[in-house]
Amino acid sequence: MIKFVLHRPRSSQNIGAAARALANTGAGELWVVEPLGFDRAQAAKLAAGADQVLEKMRVVRTLEEALADPGPVIDALTPQVAIESYALPEVFHRDPADRLIVATARVASATLMTRDRRILDYAARGHLAAVAA
Repeated sequence: MIKFVLHRPRSSQNIGAAARALANTGAGELWVVEPLGFDRAQAAKLAAGADQVLEKMRVVRTLEEALADPGPVIDALTPQVAIESYALPEVFHRDPADRLIVATARVASATLMTRDRRILDYAARGHLAAVAA
């Protein structure tokens, strides 16, 4: 299970998009460090059915607190993944969380397990390895 940590997100919509990506993939739990002006209604708009992830979301005051819980693995966003997320081959939708997930899987040559139909369709076109969850 992945612990997805957002550090001081400036937009509630970013929290909602992350929640949706986690719900679509079933990948893990959402932790948020000092959300600036968090508006649950705005987050819920982009969460689009990921209410359970938002309800279980852990909000903490410091990054150290988020990382202190047993079991986190920290993997930095590499320049290679950032560039890949921007320049994915063929048309792929604009959701930044989904783009980062797909780019990470491509760079790592990993198989992605997801329920996200758009990612599965993209995989079916040969752009990454994915299986339906």
